[in-house]
Amino acid sequence: MSNSELLSVEPLDLQFPFELRKQISCSLYLTNKTDNHVAFKVKTTNPKKYCVRPNTGVVLPRSTCEVLVTMQAQKEAPSDMQCKDKFLLQGVTASPGVTAKDVTPEMFSKEAGYLVEETKLRVTYVAPPQPPSPVHEGSEEGSSPRASVSENGGQASEFSFQRFSADKVEPQENTPE
Repeated sequence: MSNSELLSVEPLDLQFPFELRKQISCSLYLTNKTDNHVAFKVKTTNPKKYCVRPNTGVVLPRSTCEVLVTMQAQKEAPSDMQCKDKFLLQGVTASPGVTAKDVTPEMFSKEAGYLVEETKLRVTYVAPPQPPSPVHEGSEEGSSPRASVSENGGQASEFSFQRFSADKVEPQENTPE
């Protein structure tokens, strides 16, 4: 999709396993193919829906930088599970020794004569992973009230181990605390 000479971008298609009311992240890898420092900036058509960290920065010569794109939790699913959101990655050659703090919006100004390379990225939703059926069936046996207790501590593995190990369940574990 991009014939960029400065940055190689992977992937060009940001895939989010869509789940309602759940924040989902996806990594973007920017590889500097040159012997120069390359400043970058990431823009999106829907800035309230996504958090991009870092959204500006510098990729050192012949190195790779990871950018984390996080989609905020969504209250409703799109009817056709299609996403029209897009991202634009801009890259420019920067001076040696430049740091992320030195990156300014003016560096990406084509009007000011800067050669700005642009790479367009699409967003797609993929079906979320389905839970394995044995776990789902086990949760119907009345252990769901305990699930919230065990999620916020180290109790989950102990409880699961004792509950599913034969003849090892202590009677007091079945009584509410």
